[in-house]
Amino acid sequence: MTELALHERHLAIPGRGFRLSDIPTEYHGDHSDKKDAHEQIESDQKELVKLQELLYAEAKHAVLIILQAMDTGGKDGVIAHVMGGVNPQGCVVTPFKAPTPEELAHDYLWRVHKVVPAKRMIGIFNRSHYEDVLVVRVHNLVPQETWRQRYEQINQFEKHLAENGVTILKFSLHISKVEQKARLQERLDEPTKRWKFSVGDLKERALWDDYMAAYEDVVRLTSTAWAPWHVVPADQNWYRNLVVGRVIVETLRGFNMQYPQPAEDLSKIVIPD
Repeated sequence: MTELALHERHLAIPGRGFRLSDIPTEYHGDHSDKKDAHEQIESDQKELVKLQELLYAEAKHAVLIILQAMDTGGKDGVIAHVMGGVNPQGCVVTPFKAPTPEELAHDYLWRVHKVVPAKRMIGIFNRSHYEDVLVVRVHNLVPQETWRQRYEQINQFEKHLAENGVTILKFSLHISKVEQKARLQERLDEPTKRWKFSVGDLKERALWDDYMAAYEDVVRLTSTAWAPWHVVPADQNWYRNLVVGRVIVETLRGFNMQYPQPAEDLSKIVIPD
C-alpha cells in the first residue's frame, strides 16, 4: 500500500473486486502519529485555501465532495477540520436527512440534482443520494428490485455531472464497530456532546452487518472512472483528515487553474486621491 501516493492509496479501483473487510479502519500511512502528520495537514490546509480562491476566480470547474459514513464516522469532523478554513462564499454544505413529503413526490435524485454545485463552487454533501441504496436497502423501504436498479442510475447521473464540468470526490469514512461504540459513549459521557446522541443511533448500530454489506456493494458497484470512491480508514481522526485533505488538494492542483485576465488594459489606471 505504501508505494502509492497518499491521494491514491485508498482509491477503490473501478472494475476490481472489492471487499470492505479487506480495508483497515486504523492505518497510519507514512506517519507514526498525529504529531508527526501535523505539519503536512497544516500545509495542505493552507494550500487548499489558495486553491479554492483560484477555483472561485477562474469559474471553470465545480467540485462535489460526497461524505458517507456510519454514525460517528467523522463527516462533520471532515467538514470542520479539512474545509474549515475555506471561504464560505465559495463552499456550500448540504446535509441530507429523511426526505420531505415534497421530495418523496419526486424521483429520489430530484433533491440531489438541484443542489449540485455551480461552476466556481465546492459543494459538500453530508450524506447523499447513496442513502437511497443504504438506509433504504437496510430498512426495506422499497422493494429490492427498486434499489438494485439505483446503482446504475446513480452511475449514469454522476457521469452526466462529470461530463458537464462537475468533478466528483467520494469518501467513505470507514470506522470499526469498536470505535463507534467508544464515540457513542463519549457523547453520553461529555455534557457538551450529549446533544449529538440519539437513541436511534443504537437501533442503526444493531444493523451493523447489514450496513457493511450495503456499503460494500455501494463501493463495488458505483466506483467508476468518472466518480471513484476513496475508502478512508477513519478510526483516527487525524489520518482521516490528512487523506481527505490531500485528495482535494491534488484534485484542485490537477485543474492547472489560472487567474482570469482583466477585460481591459489596467496598466495606465491611476487611483485618484
